[in-house]
Amino acid sequence: MADHKLILITLLVKLGVAASVSSALARSRVFQRLLFAEHRSARQTLGLLMFFLVPLTLGVWMRFVVPNFLAADISFETVTLLGLLLGPGWAMLSALVLAFPAVVHHEYLAAPFLLTVGLISGIFGAWVGKEEIWSFTPFVDLSIYRWIRRNLRQPKFDRQILLLVLIAGMEIARDWIAAKYPHRLFALYTDAWWLRVLVWLCAPMVVAVCLKMWNALRIELNLEEQKRLVLEARLDALQRQINPHFLFNTLNSIASLVRFRPDLAREMIVKLANLLRALLKDHGTYVPLREELSFTDDYLDIEVVRFGAEKLRVVKELEERTLDVLVPSILLQPLIENSIKHGLEPRIHGGTITIRSRMVGDRVVVEIEDDGVGIGHNAPSRLERQGAGIGMKNVRERLEVLYGNRARFTVVSRPGRGTLVSIEIPADVA
Repeated sequence: MADHKLILITLLVKLGVAASVSSALARSRVFQRLLFAEHRSARQTLGLLMFFLVPLTLGVWMRFVVPNFLAADISFETVTLLGLLLGPGWAMLSALVLAFPAVVHHEYLAAPFLLTVGLISGIFGAWVGKEEIWSFTPFVDLSIYRWIRRNLRQPKFDRQILLLVLIAGMEIARDWIAAKYPHRLFALYTDAWWLRVLVWLCAPMVVAVCLKMWNALRIELNLEEQKRLVLEARLDALQRQINPHFLFNTLNSIASLVRFRPDLAREMIVKLANLLRALLKDHGTYVPLREELSFTDDYLDIEVVRFGAEKLRVVKELEERTLDVLVPSILLQPLIENSIKHGLEPRIHGGTITIRSRMVGDRVVVEIEDDGVGIGHNAPSRLERQGAGIGMKNVRERLEVLYGNRARFTVVSRPGRGTLVSIEIPADVA
């Protein structure tokens, strides 16, 4: 029979041990991946068990080696937890491992007792839903009136309270067996009834501490995954937009060429098909710059036919080492379209679009410049997307989603003399 103060300290330390162990395990990415996996192979489950069994079996051994360090032994709570999360089979296997140090020290009832705990908790975990396990709390509804009213209106089993009673009941059974067969099963036994109640309630608290910490992490990871999916969906929506005016104008140009210049009309149809295929196919988020330039070439060829070679001239000043740098797919075409529509199209004599790329340290700079009418007095931050097409605001949003503050997007416009759009991003090579 242990001293009252020792038992109280042991209960507090046991909660601390459970919190520290669960927190330490939660920091491991491998543990997170294995614990929250929808489906696990036998090898993966064994790997997950090692995270529990190695430190906690050592804790059982420390109970015999270090005097009065009873809180190191949380084998009962661990087997209960594994039964709820992994099922009866794996929990019973864990029970044999955790009971081994106790059996070596002549606590022969440790193995059969923990095997029974693993079986019972595993069956309960298979009966209730996983969400009910993750949301387990030892604190019952504090509004007794609301709890009674709800259950009188629609009587049902409260599985949260049932799990609380189950864990406490198994702890009571351990207390009774340890008292009946001294030194054959470990338990914190005392003759003070109030202290015994605390011992019985400590086990559900230990299980709940671990579940609460891991559930908070699980919710956080789920929120991050949802955020990633939302960003991907947003990026995909931005990426797949196409200016309907460009499409209609191109089709009108093809219709006008069919009768008089059928070969050129056929060439434009092929290039338009290439553009639409690139926009609609399931491509990656990033492509090499040379592939992005190839896409813009088809677009520019169509625009040159529409406006005439004498009104739309294209100049390229590209560093060879920039061509293998990964850039967001379909990034340059919206900028070139914006330059043609708002810079060169209003001019009677058209103008020139210059595409440049160069390396600046470990970053790549891509520039689109035109000698059109400019943007007037609007500040770059006030540029808005026009109609249903992709404009500068769209490109800026994509860069923000993909790079955050690691990307720079600047617009310098001189009214009557043209506009320069510059993009600076990290130079990741394909």
